[in-house]
Amino acid sequence: MNVLSSIMPTPKRLRDLIREIRSARTQAEERAVVQKECAQIRDSFRETDNTYRCRNVAKLLYIHMLGYPAHFGQLECLKLIASPKFTDKRIGYLGAMLLLDERQDIHLLVTNSLKNDLGHQTQYISSLAMCTLGSICSAEMSRDLAGEVEKMIKSSNAYIKKKAILCAYRIIKKVPDLMEMYIPSTRALLNEKNHGVLLTAVCLITEMCEKSPDTLTHFRKTVPQLVRILKNLIMSGYSPEHDVSGVSDPFLQVKILRLLRILGKHDAEASETMNDILAQVATNTDTSKNVGHSILYEIVLTIMGIKSESGLRVLAVNILGRFLLNNDKNIRYVALNTLLRVVSADYNAVQRHRTTIVDCLKDTDISIRRRAMELSFALINANNIRGMMKELLSFLESCDPEFKSDTCSNIVTATEKYSPNKRWHVDTVMRVMRIAGNYVHNDIVSIVIRLIATANQLHSYSVRRLYFELKQDNSQQPLNQVASWCVGEYGEQLLVPCEEDDDLGPVTEEDVVRVLQRCLENNNSSVVTKEYCITALMKLSTRFSHTRDSLLNVVSRYSSSTQAELQQRAVEYSTVFRKFDHMRAGLLEPMPLMECSRTSEVMDGAEMDLLQSPTTQKPASDSVKIAPQTQTEGQNIFDLLGDVGSSPMSTATTIAPHKSEPVDLLSLLDDVAVINNTGSMPAPLGGISSGGGDLLGDMLGSPTQNSNNMMNGNSNISAPIVAFNKNGLLIEFRCERDNMSPTESIVHVKASNTSPAQMDDFVFQAAVPKSFQLQLQPPSGNQLPPLNSGTISQVIKINNTNKQPIRMRLKLAYSQNGDTVTEMGEVNSFPPQLWQ
Repeated sequence: MNVLSSIMPTPKRLRDLIREIRSARTQAEERAVVQKECAQIRDSFRETDNTYRCRNVAKLLYIHMLGYPAHFGQLECLKLIASPKFTDKRIGYLGAMLLLDERQDIHLLVTNSLKNDLGHQTQYISSLAMCTLGSICSAEMSRDLAGEVEKMIKSSNAYIKKKAILCAYRIIKKVPDLMEMYIPSTRALLNEKNHGVLLTAVCLITEMCEKSPDTLTHFRKTVPQLVRILKNLIMSGYSPEHDVSGVSDPFLQVKILRLLRILGKHDAEASETMNDILAQVATNTDTSKNVGHSILYEIVLTIMGIKSESGLRVLAVNILGRFLLNNDKNIRYVALNTLLRVVSADYNAVQRHRTTIVDCLKDTDISIRRRAMELSFALINANNIRGMMKELLSFLESCDPEFKSDTCSNIVTATEKYSPNKRWHVDTVMRVMRIAGNYVHNDIVSIVIRLIATANQLHSYSVRRLYFELKQDNSQQPLNQVASWCVGEYGEQLLVPCEEDDDLGPVTEEDVVRVLQRCLENNNSSVVTKEYCITALMKLSTRFSHTRDSLLNVVSRYSSSTQAELQQRAVEYSTVFRKFDHMRAGLLEPMPLMECSRTSEVMDGAEMDLLQSPTTQKPASDSVKIAPQTQTEGQNIFDLLGDVGSSPMSTATTIAPHKSEPVDLLSLLDDVAVINNTGSMPAPLGGISSGGGDLLGDMLGSPTQNSNNMMNGNSNISAPIVAFNKNGLLIEFRCERDNMSPTESIVHVKASNTSPAQMDDFVFQAAVPKSFQLQLQPPSGNQLPPLNSGTISQVIKINNTNKQPIRMRLKLAYSQNGDTVTEMGEVNSFPPQLWQ
């Protein structure tokens, strides 16, 4: 009885365990079965008898694949690998591939077993060792066994050779330095007749060429050989062993085409060698089956990736055009995606398929519609702008909401670049805003306002159209903002009859005020829209002559608004009516014509030199002076503006610091405190302030008086200029001519803090056009106490040898209440006495 009790029960077979686990009805029941079986497997591993080790490890691998921990079986896998039996080795190596990786120390113990089995007489054991090595090899293991794999590549057995090449592929990916060891034997593999060996050899050569330019140059000599292999594939007759849907070994063809693309890139001679075979494959491949489409797709990529002939490129684009007519959605998507990649390489060839591409905008598949939309915008030019806009506007009306914002932005950008005339341009962007509604991006509002402002002959037409849109429907916020700005700016033109717009009829001052008031009082109007409306009403007080009291009444109602920005505007606008009514006409006169926001136009193409932060400079007596032709790292204007670019020789394309697309003057005025030539702060465009600044102080403060005082002709000019005033930070300039040098001016900078919190780590930076020389001396400190209880002073010297009007850009940085703040500004109000 005792003998019988000491005998371990026979462990269940793998199929029984699978059946038991699958019969579990709940997760808890399955977990209980697994835990019980794992406990039995552990007990079995502790026994010296290894009769059922193979069976237990197999069950453990199944448990591992179900997601349960099986790490305790790692050593048992090593024991099975060391066993002389093939069945044990097979399970042992499979367990090693599943349970081990290079992050575990125990995998190092496998190296010796792998080395012994790589040279085993049985090919299946050798292949098991190579598969395991490729799966779990580390850098150290790769270096130890690379020589053994290289010997196996030279084997006469095609099965062993194929496995060895794949193992070498994995070793090179892990340790690229070992590549040279395999180059001689790999080149000889292209003479093999076995397709499996050829396929793996091409994969190995491709990996080598992608990792090493020198290896790429070496294997370019094999292009004729690869061309010959590819030609044999397409010219050979039916081969049941390699035929797939009537195509001879498409897998090998695709791999060879990809390798040819790599070898022919930037090499005219190699590209010339493969031109004929590419055309032959493209014309002889059967396109009735999907396998043919895969080869043609690879052909297209290869043709467009090498220095191929123009006729061959047209052939490639035509292949993609035929793909667009295929019923398979995947093929159409691949065609659109590839055309989008190659449109820059052969624009005219892609244009020939424009009609088919536009038809894809109506496809039921959302992915195809997206790619068709992107490709359609890439095909727009000055010749087809009208037709393409008609199709894209139709698409905008019916497209998914997620497409509307991007489509709207792209249409506005395209019309700005290719519009045939201003009238068509204005009509198109108005229609876009009407169709897209609230999906319009905020920057589009600024772009449209700039467009209308620069179209002098269309002010009357534009304001009447926009007023009509606002009167009909005030639920679309971007359109309301543009309409409010235009009505406020050009409202007096609504009172003059216009023959071009008969449907609007006569308009009175009361009608205009009523429409703006209704938009202002609409609960669905956003705060920004209300700001536009209240500013427009304020502007109309100087455009209209009979509605002053009603305008003041509407504006005053919002003096107690819960929206701080709206309340501030109402209070300050009401103050203008009551205390500064004599200045109201001057403050609210029409905005000057807005120029293009490109830096090359705004700054007359002049690059600007930026001094490093003065905290890194030498003392005042040794301060650095930067010549106009010298730029060091960090001195480019782009560093001042943000992340637009960093190359000292690059040309600025936009003024915006964090946007890649062109940004108009409105965006610049929203983010930068700009002082105009009269010395006064311009009124916020469209009613948008730069973030809660003192609107009344900006409009009525000392800059105007200071500018006038500076015009008295004195050689020493001491009246202050407000260079920056925002969020409590006030920067004042006092300018004077240097009596010792007729071309130099001295600017005394004084920074103060009116906010209740201290500003730490204050840094002042300045930039001037490249025709100037600028010397920035160290500041008196870097902390600004609150409530004007202290100041920081600094001196700027400007050498103006060409006696041009001085322009300066500022970048201010400080930390307050734990937050880092960066502000930018521009000063153009320097008195002419400084350069005359």
